[in-house]
Amino acid sequence: MTGTEGASRSGEAPGARRRTPGSGARRRGTPRSGGTAWPALVLAAVGALLAAIGVWHARGGTADTDQDAAHGSCAPTALLEPPCGAWWGAYIPYARDGSLKDAVYAFEKKIGRRLDLVHNYHDMSRTERDGVLLTPDERELGRDRLLMLAWESTVWTEPHHENWTETQLGWRAVADGTFDEEIIDPQARRLKAYGERVFLSFDQEADFRTPDAGTPEEFVAAYRHLHDRFERLGVDNVVWVWTVSGYLGNAGLMKSLYPGDDYVDWIGMDQYNYFRCHDSENWLDFERSQRPSYEWLRANVSATKPVMLAEFSTAPDPDRPGRQRDWYREMPAVVPTLPGVRALVHWNRPVPGEGCDLTVDRGPALEGYREAGRAPYFRQRLPAR
Repeated sequence: MTGTEGASRSGEAPGARRRTPGSGARRRGTPRSGGTAWPALVLAAVGALLAAIGVWHARGGTADTDQDAAHGSCAPTALLEPPCGAWWGAYIPYARDGSLKDAVYAFEKKIGRRLDLVHNYHDMSRTERDGVLLTPDERELGRDRLLMLAWESTVWTEPHHENWTETQLGWRAVADGTFDEEIIDPQARRLKAYGERVFLSFDQEADFRTPDAGTPEEFVAAYRHLHDRFERLGVDNVVWVWTVSGYLGNAGLMKSLYPGDDYVDWIGMDQYNYFRCHDSENWLDFERSQRPSYEWLRANVSATKPVMLAEFSTAPDPDRPGRQRDWYREMPAVVPTLPGVRALVHWNRPVPGEGCDLTVDRGPALEGYREAGRAPYFRQRLPAR
């Protein structure tokens, strides 16, 4: 969510066709009866399945290593795509004491599980506070979680982008190599030294950064320059995420911002149910808030790249508090019907405005989010570190 973006920008297209969750599932044939041995075989198979599920749950959703070696189809790919489900992640603001670790640990205790993926934002200020990729807290969290770093070509006015004010450095300057030696190269070397694979998104929601940061052509040039510079320095542990808002009012603009398949590993989109937060009376359930933008990206940008819901959340309905709970409860049924979605990153920070508490810190929102996070589809085995 950029500091300059303030208007309601749901991706729902007028008249968008909704599909009932699971409506595309293939029906399985009914087994033929084969005599008295058939019930015993069924019971044995069910027993084995229940035992496996018991082991899986006992390990917090981590598949058995020996089984993975023999049946490795669900192991994450080299580009961190989980073939059998989706990563469960979140962006958590820093704690009052300035610790990212404390904030993440407190959130995980509240939701009753460890996050698969921690999302954090950085500027290009070179300060230890915000301008250094892979802070000590990020390194600590990255021991048993994936990291997603959103790197902005800006310098924030306040720590951690407190009041959303910033100075743009400009995409043309990035593409021209102005910041290579002082900013880009040192951070690239830090990532290389870290060694573990990390997600990296350059100027998330670029469609809401133009024209202040430059033209679409300048963004593409800047993105490609950053990618090529990392490659030239031997940084091979970065998984590149191209992230746009997903707002379909920007459809043509988003398409013009795509750097090309050779430069993008994942596609990210940031869609919300803002409801009255942005003076809208149109409540969008989880499916209606995500499916139109997802399907547009599949049809117009890439039908094969894995998709990350790089930011998502819902505002509350003060008249019907239970709606927030149901919004999250719907996710385990809907996400598998968006088969390219392989990571979900909850935005857990309020934004300015009345009714704009987008967190799941309490009440029905927390209840629904906790329940969704227990779904097996969101309990995938992390890659070996």
